[in-house]
Amino acid sequence: MTIIDTTENGRRLRCALFVDFDNVYIGLRRLDPVAAEAFATSPGDWLTALENGSDADGDFTRRFLVRACYLNPSTFSQFRPNFTRAGFSVVDCPSLTQQGKSSADINLVLDAVDALSAPTRYDEFVIVSADADFTPLALRCRAADRRVTIITASPAASAYRAVADTVITADELTELVQAPQRLLDEPAPVPRAATAGGGAAPGVAASGGGAEAVAAGAAVPATAPETPARQRARRAVLRLVRAADRPLNGGAVAQAAQKAEPDLVPGWDGAGGFASWLSRTVPEVAAASGFVWDPSRFSEADLAGPGGVDLPPLQRQVVDVTDIPNLPTERYRVLLTALAEDVAAHPFDRPETVRRVHDACQTAGEPIGRASVNNVVAGVSYAGLDLAARPSLRKVAETWADNVVGLCRGARMELSGHDLAAVRSWVSGGLLRR
Repeated sequence: MTIIDTTENGRRLRCALFVDFDNVYIGLRRLDPVAAEAFATSPGDWLTALENGSDADGDFTRRFLVRACYLNPSTFSQFRPNFTRAGFSVVDCPSLTQQGKSSADINLVLDAVDALSAPTRYDEFVIVSADADFTPLALRCRAADRRVTIITASPAASAYRAVADTVITADELTELVQAPQRLLDEPAPVPRAATAGGGAAPGVAASGGGAEAVAAGAAVPATAPETPARQRARRAVLRLVRAADRPLNGGAVAQAAQKAEPDLVPGWDGAGGFASWLSRTVPEVAAASGFVWDPSRFSEADLAGPGGVDLPPLQRQVVDVTDIPNLPTERYRVLLTALAEDVAAHPFDRPETVRRVHDACQTAGEPIGRASVNNVVAGVSYAGLDLAARPSLRKVAETWADNVVGLCRGARMELSGHDLAAVRSWVSGGLLRR
């Protein structure tokens, strides 16, 4: 059983942090060069931001007893002093092969396995890398009853992410290294005004708080004064929804709130049901059709099945194993066309480009979520496409299709020649015919 230190402020986790520098820096540089430089030059800032966290069991702090960074000195030696100054033990991992492959992976794994058997019991292992080769290491840590947190700077295989207790995605890492002072747990929202009649909106009948309540679209009661219990449940919901890589089943979100504050049920703090409680207490999230999601990253177009997009079996499997947007062919065509037209008309700036392309999709009448746009922009960037060079629509479609096929192969998904052609035609919006 994991034993975690406690302090007067809550839980304190003894952590071992392992940074695969080359993997993270190169991944961030493709996504956001400014973020890559911040990661490499100011490790102390993002390390401090990682010291505080929260999960369904409440708040906790991290004490990084092991801080190890593995980098190739022939390529990135200029960043070595930055990590040394931040208290890291920097392990030089020069290239040992003609292909330029360094020894970072094996050194990191050996040190992590040593930490597992060390006299000091580390409660959490934090692996900063998108390399799925670390999946066996993560499994070994979980088998030893240790928390596993994975921080990625590029697309990571679903099997790798599935073994982690917490995953910090590339977008979240980008925000973290550029604005480490921002906390995920924001202050409670300003209470909403009462309904037009002057009283509280009616609630729903108590339902135990499952997905059915979310699907019901219940009216929103007036906001009640904040309490510590309500804040704990609110933080648990925000943490879960904002960390999710897709809209979540409402029942799972309700369970997270209940786990954080068991006294919520059966009355849901006077709201009468989970849907009303969610609307009143966590207005930052959206809910419909039995799902809950972060509206800044997803929309109803990202839902699976009824209320979303019901794809054929092959396409559904690709979405499940690669986490690409679950869009039909015609929506991919609209998205890719809007992206190509935008970079041809405006200088490429990732946040602004994503915003404009998302707006263009909405104007075209296609409910394509901002997360879907961001996924495609990040995907073609990781695949090596220079969007600042104003590539043609066909080039954008080819690069995105190549990226998706690469993700399938990385997930060990077997594709026949016919399957491969079908996938390329689908994700290219029909621009790459079979």
